[in-house]
Order: sequence, then structure tokens, then C-alpha cells
Amino acid sequence: MAGNVVTAHRPVGLLDAFRAGLRRAGPAGHERDGSPFLREPPRGGCSDPAAADRLAEVVAAIEYEGGTAQAITSDITTAAAAHEAVGQAVAAFGRLDTVVNNAGAMLVGPFADAPEGEWERMVDINVMGLLYVTTAALPHLIKAAEREPRRTADLVNISSSAGRVAHPGTAVYNLTKFGVNGFSEALRHEMQPLRVRVSVVEPGNVDTELVSHTREELRAGVEAQTQAIERLQPEDIADAVAYIVTSDRRVAVNEVFVRAADQSW
Repeated sequence: MAGNVVTAHRPVGLLDAFRAGLRRAGPAGHERDGSPFLREPPRGGCSDPAAADRLAEVVAAIEYEGGTAQAITSDITTAAAAHEAVGQAVAAFGRLDTVVNNAGAMLVGPFADAPEGEWERMVDINVMGLLYVTTAALPHLIKAAEREPRRTADLVNISSSAGRVAHPGTAVYNLTKFGVNGFSEALRHEMQPLRVRVSVVEPGNVDTELVSHTREELRAGVEAQTQAIERLQPEDIADAVAYIVTSDRRVAVNEVFVRAADQSW
């Protein structure tokens, strides 16, 4: 399969796609030029039929536009599964040029009342999942930067405006996203001599299903906060990622902070 779909001028990317909604768009730069792009479904795989259907629709849409996509079922919150998923991507397409760590969970509410399971879920997905995928992918990204015609590779971590600004009710979410930002900046310095570009994208309020993860008794309050603004669309974030990963190798976009125009927080 790799011999049929990969050429020297078509980078291969991997998007881990737990974050509801953003996976619909993906890093469009790869998809528009027909490059192979793989997606990992939600944590625990696609046991949810609706999630599986949405993922199948994304793959079909990419293929309709002339791209190549493959869904890989994986639970990125375990090291072994993350390594296996990355291995499947490389086995299918021969190499890996771009990774977008997009998986995320946001469970809001006052810290003193929050169930411990919510902390664990956010840390597992937002932090540990990102670390597991990154450590599995880095050897392949380094190899791509050394050997492939682009002479560079990209690791893009999707953080949040909550990685820049803290508010009541998002304490643990802030902890995870401030951590993603700090990790990304430190890793950027480590990878710079190897020509692996490490970038972080910090979306503000995006029209996704992320709020639906919130406990029912808190959901209405969270939704009310955003009713007065025109939220970002997933494609807006995909465009930011596309700009990063399609930039010439002389350009390193370290950080992109994207808020909705009406968003004041």
C-alpha cells in the first residue's frame, strides 16, 4: 500500500482526534494536496457508533477530495496503544512527516466539588496521551527531517486559550493546558537542531462538542457564557495548523493563539 500512495512530495501526517469537532476539519494543507493523512479515533476506539460514523464521514470526505486517509483505532492514554498506532501509520504509508496532537477533554466546574475521575480523565488525555503519542512519533519525525525532500518535520500540539489565561471553574483543565504549552516550548528547543518544528496552537471558543463532556448540572451555565458570541469553527483551527505544517522549512511558527473575535476572556 505504501508504494502506491506515498511519493517523495506527499507528506504523511497523523492526527489524534479525540477532541470532538476539530477532527472534522483536520490539517487541511495535507489533505488538499492529496497527502496521506491518518486519524486516530477517540479514547478507547470507536465503540460509540455515532463517533465511528463521524470518523468514517471524515475519511470519505478526504478521499472524495483526492486525498488518502485511514482511521486507526487506539486508546492513546496507554503507552503501548499509542506506540502501536504510530507503528500502524508508518507501516501503512512508509513514514511519518507530521503529527497533530489534537486529543483533548474539558471537564469544568469548581475544583473543590469536582470528582477525581474528571481530573484523571483530563490528565490522561490532555497530558499523558500527548506524551505517549509524541514519544512514539519523534523517532519517525526525526528520520523524516533527515531523509525526506522537505528536510523538516512537524509536531503540532493543540492547546487552548486556557493554556494562557486561567479562570474559576477550569483549574485542572488550566493545569493540563499550561503544561502542554510549557512542554511544547521546551521540546521545541530540543528538536530545533534536528529540524523537527514543534508548534502549539491555542484555540479560544470553538463550535465543537467539547462542552457536552461537562456534567449536566453545569452544562447550561457553560453554554450560556458563549451564547452571545460567534464561535470559531473547526476549519479556523485547521487553517492555522495548515499554515504551520505547509510553511517553508526556513519558517518555524512556534505559537498560534486564535480567539473568536467576540471573545473577551
